[in-house]
Amino acid sequence: MPATDTAARPDTGARTDDAADLIHGARERIDALDDRIIGLIQERMAVSAVIQEARITSGGRRVNLSREMEVLGHYRDALGKPGTALAMTLLELCRGRI
Repeated sequence: MPATDTAARPDTGARTDDAADLIHGARERIDALDDRIIGLIQERMAVSAVIQEARITSGGRRVNLSREMEVLGHYRDALGKPGTALAMTLLELCRGRI
């Protein structure tokens, strides 16, 4: 039976030091991925602002609903129903509420 030492790393929920080490390393990777994702979202927001500005200054509308439907479909196809919710959140972050 593996030795337990939950007092060493109670924040992981693991019951062994090996599992706690694995969880700690994986969480560091997730944190790094989250930082990259946040950076990409911020970049997407900036690009979206450029598109909206070009559309508005040319006399168009701020939002292109047919394009948004394409984005929603892309996320849904790649990630299933939760992908649609994620895309809705991204669209709101990038263009604001409509």
